[in-house]
Amino acid sequence: MALQPGLQFEFRYEVPRKALVPVLFDDIEAARALPPVLATGYMAGIMECACLDAIRPHTDWPAQQSVGTLVSFSHLAATVAGDTVTVRGTLVGVEGRKLVFEVEAHDGAEKIAEGRHERVLIDAARFREKVAAKAQRQGLALE
Repeated sequence: MALQPGLQFEFRYEVPRKALVPVLFDDIEAARALPPVLATGYMAGIMECACLDAIRPHTDWPAQQSVGTLVSFSHLAATVAGDTVTVRGTLVGVEGRKLVFEVEAHDGAEKIAEGRHERVLIDAARFREKVAAKAQRQGLALE
């Protein structure tokens, strides 16, 4: 199945406690004092996962996967643990291996985020080989 602009999707995710700023960044002193709300970086990850989930049935998964290359989201409102985030999006562009999405997220009360996301389709085995070679050159172990 080929990916085409116009693909629409919806993704739901219950916010876990680990996604709250003081918990996620518990090793950063200043972050531990912040309100217990969904971290912007985690919210971006939820929106990325929504796009990933939407395209997976249209790829040769798991041999063909995708990686995020651009996130441009506005975080508009705070969300607490236990609330469900609903991401709605549209694939608006397919440029070779690059996929462009417009997305927005709502919690139980209001719109919490909106923006644009880009992903690139990859050959998973080749990508893993490149990452392993890079880690080896740097003397680092892969998890």
